[in-house]
Amino acid sequence: MSTITERLKQHRDLPDEDLLRLLEGQEEETLIAEGDKVRRENYGDAVYVRGLIEFSSFCRNDCYYCGIRRSNRKADRYRLDRETILSCCREGYGLGYRTFVLQGGEDPYYTDQVLTGIVEAIHREFPDCAITLSAGERTTESYRKLFEAGARRYLLRHEAADPDLYRMLHPAGMRLDNRIRCLRDLKEIGYQVGSGFMVGAPGQTGEHLIRDIRFLQELEPDMIGIGPYLRHENTPFRDREDGSMQLTLRLIAILRLIFPWALIPSTTALGTIHPSGRELGLQAGANVVMPNLSPVEVREKYELYDNKICTGEESAQCRSCLEARVFAAGYRIVTDIGDVKKNRASGHDL
Repeated sequence: MSTITERLKQHRDLPDEDLLRLLEGQEEETLIAEGDKVRRENYGDAVYVRGLIEFSSFCRNDCYYCGIRRSNRKADRYRLDRETILSCCREGYGLGYRTFVLQGGEDPYYTDQVLTGIVEAIHREFPDCAITLSAGERTTESYRKLFEAGARRYLLRHEAADPDLYRMLHPAGMRLDNRIRCLRDLKEIGYQVGSGFMVGAPGQTGEHLIRDIRFLQELEPDMIGIGPYLRHENTPFRDREDGSMQLTLRLIAILRLIFPWALIPSTTALGTIHPSGRELGLQAGANVVMPNLSPVEVREKYELYDNKICTGEESAQCRSCLEARVFAAGYRIVTDIGDVKKNRASGHDL
């Protein structure tokens, strides 16, 4: 009789009760080994690097789990202007990066005019690079303008596909249906779209995680970003337990088997929860890492959770350190744009 993992690999789907068994740790060693195998079948030993620029720690939202939430009066806020962002890109380009990820809080300062101007400037100076945005919920027209300016990828984690859990994690002004509307708009406009969720968020159960997987199956994102929930001392969840690294690794492997073409990062949060977390994420099926290109003087200020790693390293240090870690884990850094592979289920390029 075939194992649960073998059935998942063959069919790229399982009944809820079998997924729950894998989430609970059954066949963990086999599951993680198969996650690595399937990633190698689709991407070889390549690990794509994305240069991360955290451009603003201001945020209009008040998510209960986030260190840069609006109500955190102790947060040290900053904004990067266009020239500073371009300077980060120039440094990253010299280090071999061909994708830049602009990530920030939902900061009203970055209007369509301001943000499209930044995107246009990056696209003009680095036409051979991909521009990824992670700037939260915006209007359909805003997403369209940013696409026309040169952005081609957008990361927007749904965080919780269950409406009740979403309400537990977010204030009343934030709505799951609007988050889903944004993701669908982005796909329709033509972006390569990334979504994902926290693992071990307060109140989250195995059934919630299965609902997250089912939502991703419906969305068919190009990128899937997950990482363990990590608490921040200045949030309402300060006394909650951090998420589990092992559960995160199981989920990376499950997602790799369901979405063999996907770009799945091994996150900084994994590296924060365990010294070898990012390497273990790669060995479970992840194939993207995102070293920090932000100016060193602001890195500690973009504190989504406590004890974030790599806040004091220069960009070149981050690059060389990460390359050595990736090599030691059995993979190699690839510096091209690194587009998503073909979705073999639907037969079209995503």
